[in-house]
Amino acid sequence: MKAMVLAAGRGERMRPLTDDTPKPLLEAGGKPLIVWHIERLARAGFTELVINHAHLGEKIEAALGDGSRFGVGIRYSHEIEALETAGGIANAMPLLGPEPFLVVNGDIFCDYDFTTLPRELGEFSAWLVLVGNPDHHPDGDFALRQGKVLGDDEHKLTFSGIGIYRPELFAAIAHGAKARLAPLLREQMATGRVGGEHHRGLWLDIGTPQRLQELDDLLRNSRQKALSE
Repeated sequence: MKAMVLAAGRGERMRPLTDDTPKPLLEAGGKPLIVWHIERLARAGFTELVINHAHLGEKIEAALGDGSRFGVGIRYSHEIEALETAGGIANAMPLLGPEPFLVVNGDIFCDYDFTTLPRELGEFSAWLVLVGNPDHHPDGDFALRQGKVLGDDEHKLTFSGIGIYRPELFAAIAHGAKARLAPLLREQMATGRVGGEHHRGLWLDIGTPQRLQELDDLLRNSRQKALSE
């Protein structure tokens, strides 16, 4: 299964850090955010990666190259301007191919074990990993009931930014067009075609400089603790 890391966002809330550095290359714990993803995906056996980019995308390509030093192959999907999540995925479809694929938001940090993801979707057109609601998103996004993700329910969880999708989900999006993911998913939820799970481990949305600093502190403290034991 191929995997795509979404890395095209401008990172407005991270300015001025992102004025000269693309958000995925901001560092925490001594390495860029996107490298944490690549290394975790590689360990789980995902060796064919697609990365989209827009803002300062040439710096992403220069930093990561063809992926060989991480034990993976990386291909890039260039966007003149960020196409939002579904638009970016649709734009990358020629690189992703005809089989279901994994997509990971580049601006999260998560200890999710990618080896546990389903490799067959069965009746589903998408499979989402949900997490508990963080303080900055208390109302959540979607509900989870008996293995199915639902759009309308009072007991909602937050979408982690990790999901598996069938290519057909993006077939109606014109190449190069902007499109959001949530409306597509809600259409599928209405017919019971979105499955999912609740990840109860570490998950952080690195959307502000403060959260980036909190992650950096967490990783460095964890490393120091491991060295002292």
